[in-house]
Amino acid sequence: MPPDQTGGPAPFLWSGSALGTATGLPARFYISPKVFALEREHILLRNWFFVARTEELPHPGDYRAIETAGGPVLLTRDETGELHAFANTCRHRGSILLEGCGNRRSVVCPYHAWTYRLDGRLRAAPGMQAVPGFVLDEYGLLPVRKAVWEGCLFLNFDDAAPDLAIHLGDFPALLASHRFGDMICTWRDEIDVACNWKLLLENAMESYHTAFVHAATVGAQTSVTFPTRGEWHAIQVQSRTSIAALDQSGGPPFPPIVGLSDQAQQGAFFTVIEPMTQFACAQDSMWWLVVRPVAVDRTVLSLGGCVPRDTVALPDFAARAQAYYDRWRRVAEEDVGILERQQRGLRSHKYRPGPLSSRDDVVHAMNDWIRARLPADEIG
Repeated sequence: MPPDQTGGPAPFLWSGSALGTATGLPARFYISPKVFALEREHILLRNWFFVARTEELPHPGDYRAIETAGGPVLLTRDETGELHAFANTCRHRGSILLEGCGNRRSVVCPYHAWTYRLDGRLRAAPGMQAVPGFVLDEYGLLPVRKAVWEGCLFLNFDDAAPDLAIHLGDFPALLASHRFGDMICTWRDEIDVACNWKLLLENAMESYHTAFVHAATVGAQTSVTFPTRGEWHAIQVQSRTSIAALDQSGGPPFPPIVGLSDQAQQGAFFTVIEPMTQFACAQDSMWWLVVRPVAVDRTVLSLGGCVPRDTVALPDFAARAQAYYDRWRRVAEEDVGILERQQRGLRSHKYRPGPLSSRDDVVHAMNDWIRARLPADEIG
């Protein structure tokens, strides 16, 4: 079926190879260390990816350490309130500086006690006074490029990459009425998953599997696909009420977001900002699914949820919110279970990719996006 001629959503928006001839990616894209190394070089280190909400580091001295495809990263908020991102590695001999999250007045290397300010400047380096030519100012922490959109902090290891606004294209327009900037992160979790990073995002962008994998939770779903401009993709699961909580007997526990567009009222948007970030936006909340590739067959799955400030202010917010946290965690665990089985199956010497269904249209588009950015003569 061709796209809606007005540019609106359609049951599916097909591109690339014709439906009936299109297949999934060959197994090497999911099991080959060589392909993973090429993805890291040409994709993972050259594009924007989401790491945190700015309100997760609300106070001077707050920090959060994360693993990324470009290595360990340290997020800090300095004494003036400015947010920073640095390589989480000491300038002396490379030790990890901080783990987890918390609040510190300074960053002290646990190995040789080199001490850094929260803005990255080196403040002290014990025992280095006798080293000829050593200057503190020359050994501050190494910054990682950052950008903030509506309270969402993105990083990019490529200083020459286009700005985040160009990468997002018309993504902000479709999600404008959800008012991300007025939301607060109230839940986050991480799951270590034994599968390739692409499988998690492919799964997140098709409703084909929900009747089977999620039979005990969200059940069967229908969706439409939205045309996009920029480095992102979108479908919308059709439902006039929020699907962000499982028990709908008395209606969704949270009130709907005020001022949602007519499109946003039709269901939940599931989006992927290439290459690693998913935002899902229901009528009352937003949650994210971000993959952080560690190896060809291992991925850290970052999950989190946000709701409007007015909703957080409800006197019984904590009790109502449990239904959302339960849904987000349970559905993610169901997906992880099937994807780890898929990863094992892809290692079969006999495996050959089968034909894609019409409901795999965004999977097909995502696969083409990956292929277009890898050197064809090296991936085969």
